[in-house]
Amino acid sequence: MIRDDLTGSHVGVNGFRLMPGDPLREFPATASLSTAAGDHLGLVAYTWQHPDDGPQDGLIMIWRTAEPDGIAATWGDSWYQKPGTMPLTGKSSPDGSLQLDGDYGEGWGWRILIGPGEYLLRMENVVPSGHSPAGAYPVMLLRRITG
Repeated sequence: MIRDDLTGSHVGVNGFRLMPGDPLREFPATASLSTAAGDHLGLVAYTWQHPDDGPQDGLIMIWRTAEPDGIAATWGDSWYQKPGTMPLTGKSSPDGSLQLDGDYGEGWGWRILIGPGEYLLRMENVVPSGHSPAGAYPVMLLRRITG
């Protein structure tokens, strides 16, 4: 589920912005990716910093579903998603990347991408049609420096 070359502890930089026109503000970040329960669960624990509210952290627990390449997850974050968790569903790709999507009301959504590429963790806000600008835009981009 989580590629072997991605498991372990990572130190990086996280870019954060609230609105699509805002610049990404970068701060130190960490991520720890692991598997548990006989590789049936994937765990992503991460830390980041909000420009005004300071240090934050989050956890994503991922599992396979009965659908081919299907995955599901629960996600909690000290700034974005609290006090409860958000259920997410998605797919794993042949390259080992994972895409998870959740809905937080009236077509508004959240997308989390985990995996190979420039960013270890990419979080996007999904704006529904009828709102400007419609579509997904990156809110949080965690790029690893070591690990």
